[in-house]
Amino acid sequence: MNTWKNIMTQDANSPLMEQLIFFHDHTIMILLMITTAVTYIMMSMMMNKFINRFLLEGQTMEFIWTSLPAVILMFIALPSLHLLYLIDEMNNPLMTVKAIGHQWYWSYEYSDFNNIEFDSYMKPTNELKNNEFRLIEVDNRMILPMNTQIRILVSAADVLHSWAMPSLGMKIDATPGRINQGSLKILRPGLMYGQCSEICGINHSFMPIVIESVPISTFIKWLNQ
Repeated sequence: MNTWKNIMTQDANSPLMEQLIFFHDHTIMILLMITTAVTYIMMSMMMNKFINRFLLEGQTMEFIWTSLPAVILMFIALPSLHLLYLIDEMNNPLMTVKAIGHQWYWSYEYSDFNNIEFDSYMKPTNELKNNEFRLIEVDNRMILPMNTQIRILVSAADVLHSWAMPSLGMKIDATPGRINQGSLKILRPGLMYGQCSEICGINHSFMPIVIESVPISTFIKWLNQ
């Protein structure tokens, strides 16, 4: 989850988020090189006293400053397209979970198992324990096994919502009458926090998402309970 003075992304908990962070760093390095080069050229043009009255064209220079941006854009576009296809890829999921947005709570259905569905409301401040966080803790967490390919289906019962989990690199629109899907694989056990990311009414700020990632054996015990 986000902490104080954290100006970068959250720690990646899925392979997809790792790739998103790699692409972010790759693009930032390219932008840094472009900014440095342009700043140097502008400063040198303002500082020097060189002049040439007879300079009318420079075809070599014009070819370079036309072709170089195109090459740089290819270095950004190709990894971006690769990542877009990875996000939409569905790799033989072992289980499916359905998340349904309501005003203003989430409900979850584990459709591969019998009678496992529950609602997840934000915990009021006066019911919080000492180790729980205000406004982002829920009464029923979404329990998922780690190192398992999971398909998540997202829809809404009333208005537009958005199921967002930053540490997994996921943000899926919840649209009434439609089902959107995503694929996730959690790399380590722990708690992950997210929130609805689509303005959905007066209590939009108060419908958090909490995923508890557990080993597969613990998940099976939870199912049996």
